[in-house]
Amino acid sequence: MSDGIMSKAATMEIPISSNGDTGSLPEDDGLEQDLQQVMVSGPNLNETSIVSGGYGGTAEGIIPTSTIKGSGLHQPHPGPAVGGEEVVRGIAVEKFDIVKKWGINTYKCTKQLISERFGRGSRTVDLELETQIELLRETKRKYECVLQLARALTNHFYSLVQTQHALGDAFADLSQKSPELQEEFGYNAETQKLLCKNGETLLGAVNFFVSSINTLVNKTMEDTLMTVKQYETARLEYDAYRTDLEELSMGPRDASTLCRLDAAQSQFQSHKDKYEKLRADVAIKLKFLEENKIKVMHKQLLLFHNAISAYFAGNQQQLEQTLKQFNIKLKTPGAEKPSWLEEQ
Repeated sequence: MSDGIMSKAATMEIPISSNGDTGSLPEDDGLEQDLQQVMVSGPNLNETSIVSGGYGGTAEGIIPTSTIKGSGLHQPHPGPAVGGEEVVRGIAVEKFDIVKKWGINTYKCTKQLISERFGRGSRTVDLELETQIELLRETKRKYECVLQLARALTNHFYSLVQTQHALGDAFADLSQKSPELQEEFGYNAETQKLLCKNGETLLGAVNFFVSSINTLVNKTMEDTLMTVKQYETARLEYDAYRTDLEELSMGPRDASTLCRLDAAQSQFQSHKDKYEKLRADVAIKLKFLEENKIKVMHKQLLLFHNAISAYFAGNQQQLEQTLKQFNIKLKTPGAEKPSWLEEQ
């Protein structure tokens, strides 16, 4: 992590009081969801692992059980049956160790979470970063609302264009069969035909707008929020192991405690490194997301404004020029799908 990022991140440990910020959810619901988040990642028992350094160790030494089973078929000198039992026993012991370490980690994180929620502990807070994260979540909610409304507009307008198309066909048919009103039915048919053409063009522009906002909200923003969730989990683990280390440090210094203290120090350092790395990752992603959001929305809002304005002003030339400006290509007449569905 660069010095610049670290210097900007005003990280501190703050005590939790009963009037602390527990988020927008009611306390019980928020606590339940957070506990579910703590429990969601269980141990992988399809693999055996020889782990050094406790929880969060490297993946070196992980041997899929399928490899162990298959390897016995290629031994040139198979040992006695008891050798196989020892392998099975070893696998069972390693899996038990995985479950044990996962259980200890889950216990520590759950204890830390409850302690924070009920005002009996402290949590590490990066005020600047957490403000940016909350702003992102609020922005995403508002953009989701715009996306929903834009999709509704697309569907409603598509129905209008289809109705105009049917009305134009009806006028054209009556123009052929009503000599006394042939001219009147005829120019109404032409008007509806022109409106359909312009409507298809507008739908192509609006659908491009919808597709781009959907990508921004459900891919770009969601990717950043996935990293945020990893950061928040790492923060909880970091505080849990920090609290554990602090409690051990205040205890007696006998041989047994010193051994546990060394292990706790090692685990704390591992989680601290993980937390700081993810904090840096989130800060970088938030920066690039903001730049990308401004660039995308500048283009899409200009497109939406120009297309809507040209259509309702009846300016067919300006409407077509808008699509050329933004490189939006409609499907040729007779295609299986309407042109506005091209980006769906």
